[in-house]
Amino acid sequence: MLERKQVKGRTQVTFILPEGTPDGPVSVVGDFNHWNPAAHPLESRGDGTRAATVALPARSAHSFRYLAAGDYWFDDEHADGHDGANSRVHT
Repeated sequence: MLERKQVKGRTQVTFILPEGTPDGPVSVVGDFNHWNPAAHPLESRGDGTRAATVALPARSAHSFRYLAAGDYWFDDEHADGHDGANSRVHT
């Protein structure tokens, strides 16, 4: 799931997954972090989810995917769209 918050010409996008789905560590990777899995790992929250927040330019579009343990790549079913193998988010 994606949540957005506008902050001074930027959009804070929070990428959210249920805790433990899938098991192990998960990162959000995309063109906004040069596909670096160390840049935005999802952290546990108290509500049974885990999330990572990324500040992106307003009125832009970005490709992303999730990377879980065991080199397991997957898309966000709640993304704004898809461009082949990647999910898309629009700010």
